[in-house]
Parts: sequence; C-alpha cells; structure tokens
Amino acid sequence: MGSNLNSKPKLVSGTAGYVLQDVPHLTDYILNLPTYTNPLRDNPAYSVVKQYFVNVDDSVPERITVHSDSPRGIHFRRAGPRQKVYFDADEVRAAIVTCGGLCPGLNTVVRELVCSLYHMYGVKKVIGINGGYKGFYARNTINLTPKSVNDIHKRGGTVLGSSRGGHVTNKIVDSIQDRGINQVYIIGGDGTQRGASAIFEEVRKRGLKVAIVGIPKTIDNDIPVIDKSFGFDTAVEEAQRAINAAHVEAESVENGIGVVKLMGRYSGFIAMHATLASRDVDCCLIPESPFYLEGHGGLYDYIEKTLKENGHMVIVIAEGAGQELVSESIQSMNKQDESGNKLLQDVGLWISQRIKDYFAKKKTMSITLKYIDPTYMIRAVPSNASDNVYCTLLAQSAVHGAMAGYTGFTSGLVHGRQTYIPFYRIIERQNHVVITDRMWARLLSSTNQPSFVNCKCVTEETKEDEPLKLFPDENCSDETLVN
Repeated sequence: MGSNLNSKPKLVSGTAGYVLQDVPHLTDYILNLPTYTNPLRDNPAYSVVKQYFVNVDDSVPERITVHSDSPRGIHFRRAGPRQKVYFDADEVRAAIVTCGGLCPGLNTVVRELVCSLYHMYGVKKVIGINGGYKGFYARNTINLTPKSVNDIHKRGGTVLGSSRGGHVTNKIVDSIQDRGINQVYIIGGDGTQRGASAIFEEVRKRGLKVAIVGIPKTIDNDIPVIDKSFGFDTAVEEAQRAINAAHVEAESVENGIGVVKLMGRYSGFIAMHATLASRDVDCCLIPESPFYLEGHGGLYDYIEKTLKENGHMVIVIAEGAGQELVSESIQSMNKQDESGNKLLQDVGLWISQRIKDYFAKKKTMSITLKYIDPTYMIRAVPSNASDNVYCTLLAQSAVHGAMAGYTGFTSGLVHGRQTYIPFYRIIERQNHVVITDRMWARLLSSTNQPSFVNCKCVTEETKEDEPLKLFPDENCSDETLVN
C-alpha cells in the first residue's frame, strides 16, 4: 500500500479558538478548473426546498459538550450540495467499489450512489468494480443503472462482490486513469479508508481530476469521529434474536447457561448495545474490559452466584474479548488476514468449554450450556429501516461532495449532521468502548455483573465528562487481568 503522508492537513483558523479541519479540493492542485451551475437548481424535487444549498462557511463541531470558557474547537465541513459544481454530468465516469467484510447496508449505499448520480446530477456513466480493490487491475466491472440496482437494498451482502487486501496503489490509479474514471466511491472500514487515502495521494501527485471519496463501513462501529457506522443498528437488532434464543434455552433447564458470541474484534460496541437492549443478559465481556476467571470476584464465581440465585444466566462475549486467556493464542498473536487484522481464536467456544470444565471439576452443580455464534447470519442480512435511511444520507452526501470538487474525504455523521471528514482523522486510530464512561456504567448496572477491575487497575482516558468510579471494593491484581 502506498504512503499517505504526502499532503499536509488543511487547517482554517478563526476567532475564539475555531479550527476547521478542512478536506482537500481539486483546485488545491489543479488550476483554473471550470465550474458549472448545480443541476439541482432545475430539479423539481428540490425546487420547493428553502435554502437547499449549503453555505460555504457551514461547519459542524467535533465536540458539542463545552464549558462557558471553552474554545470553539475543531470543526468539520458540513456536507450537502453547493451552488457550483466542478464536474459536467456528461464528463463524469464514476466507479463504486466495496471492500472488506460484509455488513448490512452495503447494497443500499451502492443503490443510493447510483440513483443520486443519475437523478440528482444527470450522470449516466457509473460502473461497479467487482471484487474489491483487486477488481481495479483485474478489469472486472459492472455497468450500474437505477434499473439494475432498483431492488438490491432488499438483499444482504454486496452485488459488487468484496475481498480483503489486493491494494496496490499504482496499479489501481493506473486503472482509474486508463478507464477515464474521475469519481471513485470507496466503501469500507479503516483499512479500506487507508487504501483510499493512498489512492488520493497518488491521484494528487499525478495531477488528475479525480475525486476520491470514502464511505465508512464497519459493523463493529470502530471508526472514530463519526456517530456510528451504517449496519450497526441492524447488527444490534439481529443480535437480539440470538440473545433471546440463548435466554429461552437457558431458562428452560436447571442451571442453564446461554453463551452468545458477537462481532467485535477490537471494540465491544455491538455486545454492549445488544446487552443493554436485551435486558436478558447477565454478563457482557468485551475487548476493552479486562476480566479474569478464577478467584473471588472472577467470572466463575459470578456464574455460580447467578445460577444459585436465578437458576439460569446468559453471557454475551465479543469475539476479541479475553484473547490473552485463550489457550494457544500465543502462536496466533502475530498472524493476520489479508486486511491486516489479527487472526483471533474462537473465544466463544473456548470460554464455553472452560465453564463446562470448571463445573465438571467442582461436582457441586451440574450445568447445561448452549453456545450460539450468529456472526455470519448477522453480517448477511439486509439493513433495517434506520440503517437504510442512514445509508441514503451517506451516499447522497458523498455525491454532493464529489460533484462540488471535494476529494480525499470520508462522508460521515457527526452529532447528527452530515459532514466531510479528512481521511487522516478516520484512519488515525480505532474507536473503542471507554469503560470509565457512563455507557459502560449503565451496562454494569443493567447486568449487575462485577466490573472485574477497580479504579486502580484502569488507565483512565482523558474525557470532558468526569469518569465514573468502578466498584472500588472488588479484588484484582495485575497478574490476573487480561484485555
């Protein structure tokens, strides 16, 4: 993958500590580009909308919780249509590519990109790159029209196909140049967005009039800055079915335990939100929250206590939780898939077996444990109504930005407003559950599970809100904790 360290961030300073982290524009490296009147002016669907065009100075703050003497802080450019556009409809040849793992809503984004280009801006040449990044230089394409994509949002997966890896910057940009493509819409997670950033840098270096636009996709919700990623709401909703099944199985037998493994390689958002929504979960384990198995206040102790009190329990565990505890994990720690993600051991199967072994050894309580892994069922479903609306907004905002000449950005929701976020902010880190935040405290109060740690065992992150204390009377030591 090529370097993305070439261009400097565009920063615009204002009064009272205002900083706009702006996105690149084609005019930054191409002089004397012609502009055109936005065709939405003559679109009957928008003729009744008052002040439909976004003011050039509109921006959205990164943080909305401030004190009376706080500086205005970092802002992002507000998304939406502009008065002038930098592409004539007849000259546009747009390409759409989906990369990485499956996620609910991929087909909806593809559909809305095609329909927005066609119906809003009159763009007739839209192609889909088949099979992820490698499809660029394998020369696999699909012609896309509103008719061909009309019903694809009702299906799971992606009609364009997807793959991990395959990113060779020069080959991809050569293909873009050879095909005459001048707008590229790249749908994928943080690794895909890094690839998009590298493509943008190479396009800029060659001086090409090509808008590179990212649309963030991660079912784990681990992309920073944005409120959430598309498909997340659907994933949480579908996870309820698995949790409900586990609860039914558990309460139907004496000392029944239902274990559900959910997505969450590095971030436990799906597990946390599904647990809060369900109210049937007794314990939620995520990558960000250390836990231990044996001893006072450990997982075994809590399971035994819960079974004695309720006669059954449900455990939700994110796939990345407790990896350091998993047997043979040391041999797999440095192995990665083609996207650079660490290959994980199946913590769900492992913890299920450990629980069975513990109670078999104790011989004081017989248990019945059922393990459910709905991962691929969740990934493959179509997006729900909420995600469909969100996908539409993301796609339309991406098209508006590209037509207005912006490039090197990701379309994302920040505090309920559509924004254009520079690539470097999207790929600088991963979004994690903060276990010193109120949301995790709400979960602990919902499940009544132990925190497994006390305040001295947690390295607290700096936050605007004062962090909540985590049950300081529980015992743990550095030797017994895992992340």
